[in-house]
Amino acid sequence: MDSDRLRDWMTSHLGRPDIAIEEIRPLGGGSIQENRLVRCRLGDGVRNYVLRMDAAATIASSRSRAEEFRILEAVWRAGVRVPEPVGFCTDPGVVGAPFALMGLVEGVGLGPRIAKDLSLGGDRERLAEDLGRELAKIHDTLDVREPLPPALAFLGAPEADPARAEIARLRASLDGIGVRRPAIEWGLRWGEVRAPDCPEPTLVHRDFRTGNYMVDGSGLTAVLDWEFAGWGDPTQDLGWFCAACWRFGRPDLEAGGIGSRTAFYRGYTAASGRRIDPDRVAYWEVLAHLRWAVIALEQGARHVSGREFSLELALTGRMVPDLERTILQATAPGAWS
Repeated sequence: MDSDRLRDWMTSHLGRPDIAIEEIRPLGGGSIQENRLVRCRLGDGVRNYVLRMDAAATIASSRSRAEEFRILEAVWRAGVRVPEPVGFCTDPGVVGAPFALMGLVEGVGLGPRIAKDLSLGGDRERLAEDLGRELAKIHDTLDVREPLPPALAFLGAPEADPARAEIARLRASLDGIGVRRPAIEWGLRWGEVRAPDCPEPTLVHRDFRTGNYMVDGSGLTAVLDWEFAGWGDPTQDLGWFCAACWRFGRPDLEAGGIGSRTAFYRGYTAASGRRIDPDRVAYWEVLAHLRWAVIALEQGARHVSGREFSLELALTGRMVPDLERTILQATAPGAWS
């Protein structure tokens, strides 16, 4: 990465001719996008930024970096705890691809570590409640009845039937990588038949889970990874957060492996005023396993394609049989009334 070109862009964008880049290095995490720390000196002080750009191979369901950045700007203005959106560069000549620049937020984001290291996140029930409140802010960021700001025009209109639209996207993703998985097809048909309506679509994160937020020793510091956000059923985010596949070895802690479902729901309902229907959440938990299974297949395909050799991507693809088992158990005759 050419630090001189990056410094020139940052100088122009920030209006700081005194900026000097001291270090650029990869950051851990981010299995779909590439993140790098950019350590800069401005006058007598130091500021750290995160540069986010596409990885060598990505997945079809991910938004572009430009769209993700515009969503980040919107939720930042709404008061959601996210990294500060600093700027977006469309010129691939600067670092080799378009990129977003954000302020660095301190904390730990690795899901298994957050679930197991009780020195992180402060009081866990308070953390679960706080995450519920933060999710409510996300869902209240945009009013579906109001015209979209020009910068968010790409969101279009909400889908009339978000559940069936989600199933159609998952089927298209399976077709796109050319795989046939009968258990997943069964689950998709089950979801199609039982799809609930959505009387109140909102902006949804669509990847709100442990591993996509950061904590320090006292609590939540930021919600990350907005590449799947868009209009949808707000219950989808509740189901995704509570799904068993995102509890990281703590099945007893139904709210993301870090706290009780009761605390998470309490924070959400207090901040949003919305009533939570447990059956609707349970439906979206099944859809969460279906969606994660399809994403895992896409991640494995990135490795197999030869464009991005990665042990992590290869192992992600190997998770699918366990997810299929969960899907079959959850949708077996007698599992639902």
